[in-house]
Amino acid sequence: HQKKAGITDNPQDHLEDLRLFSRALKLEHRDNFELGRLLCDHSPAMFEWLLSTGLEFVGPFPEPPHRVARMHNVLPNSRAFPWLLGRHCRKQGVDIHLNTEAQRLILDKSNGGRALGVVAREADGSNTEYIARKGVVLAAGDYSGGRELKARFSSELIANVDAINVTNTGDGIRMGMETGGTVINGDYIRGPILRFVPPMRPSLEQRLPPLPAITKLLHWGFDHLPQRVLRPVLMNYLTTALAPEKSLYEHGAILVDKDGLRFGDERDQPARSAALRPDGLAWIIFDSTVANQYQQWPHFISTAPSIGYAYLEDYRRTRKDIFHCANTLGALADSMKLPRGAFEKTLADYNAGRTHTDAPARGDRPAIVKPPFYALGPAKAYIIFTNGGLKVTHNLEVVHEKGHVIPGLYAAGANGQSGMLLEGHGHHLGWAFVSGRIAGKNAARNPV
Repeated sequence: HQKKAGITDNPQDHLEDLRLFSRALKLEHRDNFELGRLLCDHSPAMFEWLLSTGLEFVGPFPEPPHRVARMHNVLPNSRAFPWLLGRHCRKQGVDIHLNTEAQRLILDKSNGGRALGVVAREADGSNTEYIARKGVVLAAGDYSGGRELKARFSSELIANVDAINVTNTGDGIRMGMETGGTVINGDYIRGPILRFVPPMRPSLEQRLPPLPAITKLLHWGFDHLPQRVLRPVLMNYLTTALAPEKSLYEHGAILVDKDGLRFGDERDQPARSAALRPDGLAWIIFDSTVANQYQQWPHFISTAPSIGYAYLEDYRRTRKDIFHCANTLGALADSMKLPRGAFEKTLADYNAGRTHTDAPARGDRPAIVKPPFYALGPAKAYIIFTNGGLKVTHNLEVVHEKGHVIPGLYAAGANGQSGMLLEGHGHHLGWAFVSGRIAGKNAARNPV
């Protein structure tokens, strides 16, 4: 894809650019660039392998501070990964058990604590022991939905915030720790972050399986159709639970909760303040001055994979459930089903420059006075992911807290992140695929 776009790239440049992300956060000293090199070195082969399974990608797209365009986006959306890779696995004879909860590892204490398998609870409530032929790979996602681990590594506030992916309960990391493994960067958690709530009823496009015929047609359209024709189609797949841009607040938008009250400073960790409000919900309020700005680059509402950016008009068309517009503030409150009196007083106080109990005065931001008035929401404070992962070797072997390798036990993806921060779009997915392939190969070669 890069070569077709005339881009020259290499893993060393990728690694150097990866370092820029954590440097910008002043967390470079905590990042694991040894495994980062493994990610960058193996990414080209990993991408070619993904293509061989039938996945379709568009791109590459630019994403600063990457020096060249590297972001490749899957078509039609992320559902293609489990659907097509699951089909690929089944063709290889893989037996996939859904609704099955891994509970604890089976260890051979007479043989150095070697991992032999796992005890799992089946969908019917019964327990089954699964014994590995060679090695065991922990690949069970992060602990963004695991309350106990979030409280242990962070705080009660974080523990009480819902995960964007509720099934990421941290079972793999928990089992690794019970076996003697250690977690690196357990406190580095992405969130709370505001994201628009997903639609109650998925669109027709979102319900369709990502069949190759559909993805190839979309890819053809991406290459040959004008954006004005293509955008409406792809946006139906994508504007689901995207995050609103912080720049909205700089230009004059404010946040209110379900009681119609403004809270906190929108420009200073608004999602953390939203997490403390009823149900963690918030609505973004602005007038036509801001609305007219957010119709084209460089002012976008959200980053939308495969398109690049989603503007206000995209939300008007594809997310009618969270798009609100009215000529008066009272009618806007009615559209959002918020208490009209409290909402109107909140806006009056804000426009007059008065300080609210939980929020600072407007300051130098413009007043919200020019109709029509707009709202997007509800958005909800979520934990997006956790970066804490078990310490592993370059072979993805889990390392015991005493320094030796736990025989027969490997970890991939978030379970084997080993201190990497993986900032920037796509690096978590890239690491999941790269580390999964390496861990799987080494487990298969593991001497019994």
